[in-house]
Amino acid sequence: MSTFNDTSAIPASIRTEAESLRTDITRYQKEYYLDGRPSMSDQEFDRIFDRLLTLESQYPGLQDPTSPTHRVGSDLSSEFPEVHHTIPVLSLDKVYSQEELGAWIRKLRAQGAKDFVLEEKLDGASVVLYYQDGVLEKGVTRGNGEVGNDITTNIRTLRTIPLTLPEKLTGPVRGEVFLGKKDFQKINQTLEVPYANPRNLAAGTLRRIKSREVAQVPLQIFVYESFFPGDSDSHWQNLAHLKVLGFPTNPRTQLLTLAEADDAEQALGKFVAHETQTRASLDYEIDGLVFKVDHLGLRESLGYTGHHPRWAMAYKFESPQGISRVLAIDVQIGRTGRVTPVARIEPVEVGGSTISNVTLHNQDYIDGLELSLGDTVAVSRRGDVIPAIESVLEKAPNTPPVWRMAESCPTCHSPLVKNGAHHFCPNFSCPDRELGRLIFFAGRDQMDIEGLGSETIETLRDQGWLRDIPDAYDLPYDKIVQLPGFGQKKVDILSRGIEDSKNRPYRQILASLGVPDLGPKVAELLIENGYPAIADLFALVDQGKTEELLEIKGLGAKIVARISATFGDDQFRGLVGRLEAAGLKFFETPREKVQIQGVFSGQTWCVTGSFEKFKPRDRAMELVRSRGGQVTSDVTSKTTHLLAGEKAGSKLTKAEKLGLTIVNEAEFLALSSGLESTDDATKDEV
Repeated sequence: MSTFNDTSAIPASIRTEAESLRTDITRYQKEYYLDGRPSMSDQEFDRIFDRLLTLESQYPGLQDPTSPTHRVGSDLSSEFPEVHHTIPVLSLDKVYSQEELGAWIRKLRAQGAKDFVLEEKLDGASVVLYYQDGVLEKGVTRGNGEVGNDITTNIRTLRTIPLTLPEKLTGPVRGEVFLGKKDFQKINQTLEVPYANPRNLAAGTLRRIKSREVAQVPLQIFVYESFFPGDSDSHWQNLAHLKVLGFPTNPRTQLLTLAEADDAEQALGKFVAHETQTRASLDYEIDGLVFKVDHLGLRESLGYTGHHPRWAMAYKFESPQGISRVLAIDVQIGRTGRVTPVARIEPVEVGGSTISNVTLHNQDYIDGLELSLGDTVAVSRRGDVIPAIESVLEKAPNTPPVWRMAESCPTCHSPLVKNGAHHFCPNFSCPDRELGRLIFFAGRDQMDIEGLGSETIETLRDQGWLRDIPDAYDLPYDKIVQLPGFGQKKVDILSRGIEDSKNRPYRQILASLGVPDLGPKVAELLIENGYPAIADLFALVDQGKTEELLEIKGLGAKIVARISATFGDDQFRGLVGRLEAAGLKFFETPREKVQIQGVFSGQTWCVTGSFEKFKPRDRAMELVRSRGGQVTSDVTSKTTHLLAGEKAGSKLTKAEKLGLTIVNEAEFLALSSGLESTDDATKDEV
């Protein structure tokens, strides 16, 4: 069909239809997202939305930045230029107790304040929306309060932000972009490296380069301040006007008139108590309350400090778990090449532990925090275990720029590449990647090589004897024994551990090579679906037929792509070749397969306690079934084995009384891999 760039060449009926569709879509989105009373079905909405998309595609002259189709975003890359704010975008002063809040209220009342607007302090990302003659012109991040980043294309994807106003108003509107708790949990479960909290995910999403990706995240916004000419002197009335204009405002915001001192304290206490009690039931995160003088004229007379307005105060529910300062940000390179930034902070005690290093995951995570060197930060231990920087409490002097990832690997200087949210060093021979592969390969959950722990690996690397995995099978034991801390007994344990590892089954070796996403389960799927040797996978890659792996239930496009890339790499093939030459076996015989598949035949297993590798523990029982065994939910006279983890309870006591075979997690992993039978099978083959 012909396309029409010239608006005058577009048939009048098409222009009328497009305008009608835009009106209907805009009205429906308001009914659905703001009013909660949609007047049409989702199917009908999708139909008219798709029709408008089609018309705008066929007739480019119909394109309009205010069209609701811009909510879907685009795949075009965009930079984020800096924009100077036309208003001071300041932070708020904070208190952490009702006594401090009461003192501030009394001070303001003494200066003439009677009415206060009480708002929830959303834990989100602050933005400023700039309108020109009623049309959304720009969406800008808070930045340093004077200069922010232009994220207009991303802001337009938020369905609750009006692209046009019913009045031709010009000026900025402040708001907080946030992500609901349920949406956050749902999205976080799909991420390889989860975000620490909804705020960081929301802020990171707003800074994505492709607005189509932003459109896929159900971000929301509450606006809380307008700066339009003709606004009233009442902040409360201006909020009501914002709602009339189509903006989403927080329905829990309240106006409190504090006429008498006693009434003021009592009313204040009730409000804080109610908000504290209902906080957990909200579908969005709040970290405090904000109290603002309602009268704008009084605000002007009260004025500002260089950091915050004197007419507003944030009441924080709880003080930060720990406060520290970012001294440096280093990067670590893992075995897959993933680059992980790590913050070095001034040591701070949190929950009985001293924290000095905090993982920052990736650039998006850092952007979400807007973190710079020298910033003062709130530090927690998520789940009472994992250190995390929750927020920036105060920017460093002179407001240095947000920390950025270097363009090259700090170890091998190869140019970094970005894949998804993470940066990677692509050099297979990068010393840091080689070290990561070694530690992973020898680890307890992989090849479990006795005597070859991380400290020993580091020592032997320093001597130049151990660089990559194959070097472990050609160590100079006569020289190692002469090193400090290495007696003959320790060297014998190391030698025996390395020699024993040559007898590991192929499926365990394959899962220990460090191929991203290729763990024990994937190795098992490959072997049991027609690929019992690594040569089969190499051949599949050489023939360009790796898409055949997608026919295996449980293998997705991501892991197949990983296999194709890794198994087609000459350096990886060289590593496998050296290991084969050292005596490791990269195939599984039919007999071995039968032995592994039937290793639990005739046995009935029960499980109790908690485990490292089996979460949930039902996965262990699935392994029993796949190896020919039966499972039971309770210990009975017919039970033969009990898999006992940490904090095993009454089932363990009962199993001991019945004299059942009791195994721990490590023993179970060895049994399920057929390790006890592998030596005999190897001898028979020889």
